[in-house]
Amino acid sequence: MNEEILKAIDQALKEGPVGVLCTVVEEKGSTPRSMGAKMWVAGDGSTIGTIGGGIVEHHVIEEALNLLKSDAQVRLYRESLNAKEAGDEGAICGGSLGVFLEVIGQNREVVIFGAGHVGKALARVATLTGYKVTVWDDRRDFANEDNIPWGHVVCSPLKEALDNEIRLHNKSYVVVVTRGHAVDKEVVQSLENKPFAYLGVIGSKHKIAETKKNLLKVGVSQHFLDKIYAPIGLPIKAETPEELAISILAELIAVEKGADLDTLRLPFYNTIGSKETSSVQN
Repeated sequence: MNEEILKAIDQALKEGPVGVLCTVVEEKGSTPRSMGAKMWVAGDGSTIGTIGGGIVEHHVIEEALNLLKSDAQVRLYRESLNAKEAGDEGAICGGSLGVFLEVIGQNREVVIFGAGHVGKALARVATLTGYKVTVWDDRRDFANEDNIPWGHVVCSPLKEALDNEIRLHNKSYVVVVTRGHAVDKEVVQSLENKPFAYLGVIGSKHKIAETKKNLLKVGVSQHFLDKIYAPIGLPIKAETPEELAISILAELIAVEKGADLDTLRLPFYNTIGSKETSSVQN
């Protein structure tokens, strides 16, 4: 395998960015590359290696980018090009190829906005559960590896973090537990057009309602707000940051596994995320 492709895969598995490994697994007739030929497609459309160039490779790159936008992790793409079509496209082959596309590096992850007591506790239990963890805060005293030795810690302005360091995808489970509702609002507003599997926000029912009302006023869509899990966590009557972290992670896992949340919330529906939640946010 191309050494540069191996490096890209290694980087994707460690810290991103994600990409798609495209491997020729079927060939028939005259084809530009043989079985096993590989190409790496990054999220920005750049490539490493080749599966033969031409129109077929162009189509495979498009398929790879579409795969990154979907919930799927693998796809088999087939295309045939007869001799006339091949000549029209400037190709020299008239066979067919089957290309296996596999997303690399898009592992399930918990992205925590807020490095306070709850965020710190959640980073710990999420790591123990096997999730890749990223924690963001713009306060250096909180967002550092001494305070949070689990996962990847990001300390920068929010926009800069989302543009350059935090790359959300369809397996990102996002938890907003910042130091206050003003920052929660800023984070949630910034996530409207980002992909994610789950978005939960801490706070009482009253504070959540106020936050959503304010977000609607600044143009955030109701459709997006309806996706938010809030108040966050399953109702286990949690009080301490560690208990809240467990309740949040339990809800997150339930969403990932497709569990019936209405059943899980009985008989203590909405008993967390109220006064005890807001008292330990930061």
